Amino acid sequence: GFPAWANQSGARDFVLLGFAHVPALRPLLAALFLALFLLALLGNALIALLPGLDPALRAPMYFFLRQLALVELCFSLDVAPRLLLTLLRPGRGVSPAACALQLLLVLSCVTSECFLLTAMAWDRFVAICRPLRYGAIVSAQRCRLLAAACWLAGVPVALVFTIWLFSFPFCGPRGIRHFFCDISPLLSLVCADTRVFEANVLAATVLVIMVPFCLIATSYARILAAVLRMPSASGRLKALSTCASHLIVVILFYGTTGVIHLRPKASYSPESKQVVSLSYTLVTPMLNPLIYSLRNKEVKAALRRMCQGRCQS
Repeated sequence: GFPAWANQSGARDFVLLGFAHVPALRPLLAALFLALFLLALLGNALIALLPGLDPALRAPMYFFLRQLALVELCFSLDVAPRLLLTLLRPGRGVSPAACALQLLLVLSCVTSECFLLTAMAWDRFVAICRPLRYGAIVSAQRCRLLAAACWLAGVPVALVFTIWLFSFPFCGPRGIRHFFCDISPLLSLVCADTRVFEANVLAATVLVIMVPFCLIATSYARILAAVLRMPSASGRLKALSTCASHLIVVILFYGTTGVIHLRPKASYSPESKQVVSLSYTLVTPMLNPLIYSLRNKEVKAALRRMCQGRCQS
């Protein structure tokens, strides 16, 4: 079931077959994905810039938000341009080096995002459950160390699996039934025994996805318990709305990455996997700035101040 052009590219090149099963929809999908990509870029760039421009956004929560926005920017820039190229100019080859680099960046971004979302849940937990000691516990230095750890943690994980996967022999047609180079569609092109590799991918996925998810779930369970004990209804509502927005992102991100990566050679079709992957590669980066920030009074006020400053100058 590969299109004819899947085998005509350079002998060693891969061909991304993203949405090749719906050729008539390609121009429409390209327009839709371009809009999502531009919204993700704009939203995350604003969130990354605002804390540096506005002294009111110096709290640790905004520091972590900024890191999350930077990860989402890297992620979007890694996946979306190639996706748009695949839709508009199908059949273009992707060199093994470019494919490996894309996989490396995807894996490190996903890993970093998992850990950053955990750091953000910890920050909210301390703010709501230990308010009097918040300043001492969540110090600027600790935040910087945590952020650096989140960024760097993704690199060794991504390097190991990318180098390992690309050391296998690839044979037969080189059409990747996906819109970016991911472990699962690449595995189906390998003609070697990959069971040890798959077992390690599963173990790493459990560590990178499930452990942070359990830590986040524990944080929010304890936050919920603390919130329900609050005397004032308005206080309860404010705390719950902050946590609800974080939880929406967590469920979206972990739900979709978990489905894809916990079963690398799963039985469901590559085409259905593409739709699920869209959620964490394009939809979540676009929604994060909206969910985390535009529901936040301080961020809205900072945006207004920035716009007024620009208008007056």
